[in-house]
Amino acid sequence: MPSGLTAVIPTLDEEQELGPTIEALAPEVDELVVADGGSRDATATLAADRGAKLALGARGRGAQLALGASVASGEALWFVHADTQVAPGSGDLVRAALAAGAPGGAFEVRFAGPGWRYRLGSALASARSRRGGLFLGDQAPFVSRAAYEALGGIRPWPLFEDVDFCRRLRRLGDTVILRPPVVTSARRFAATGPLRAVATNWLLLGLFELGVSPQRLARWYRRGR
Repeated sequence: MPSGLTAVIPTLDEEQELGPTIEALAPEVDELVVADGGSRDATATLAADRGAKLALGARGRGAQLALGASVASGEALWFVHADTQVAPGSGDLVRAALAAGAPGGAFEVRFAGPGWRYRLGSALASARSRRGGLFLGDQAPFVSRAAYEALGGIRPWPLFEDVDFCRRLRRLGDTVILRPPVVTSARRFAATGPLRAVATNWLLLGLFELGVSPQRLARWYRRGR
């Protein structure tokens, strides 16, 4: 098994969400790294008080994940969003999957919103991962240090760094999708409505597939919020 598992959490003004995320992760890992992109609230203080190693850098999830990985000491990396909570025992599942030879993988996901729309979104996301092999950042992806270095790390993109990383990782071998699911906040869906959020995501992904740069897509995404 990997001799050390580091969880990397990218943050930006996450004082409301970060506490429960760290509480769930702390018993599961050997090291916690919070990669902050310039929070103006108490995020950095909260992270330090909870025993996390704090890395400060430029805003942007891809850049923050890469920064966190660069200061992590573990031989396995687990990327967890600040509004995502893992189930007890998930750390051992990650270690076992990597020890069995998988280069990496992710978890099924459950969105923490009420109603059938959120249940449907959770089911579709998990089915996409199991049948199509594509997992996203809110599914708490993990990777061995050796595989991460072989890929050249996460690209410092403002959008779709997770799609790019997943696809490159799959070239190294069969990735795995684990249960039980992680539970992630449905705040993005609640802000715009589930149907609009899903439609926007698929539109942006389609444009990405057609070759539109992540930088341009990120600008469009911010304007539409």
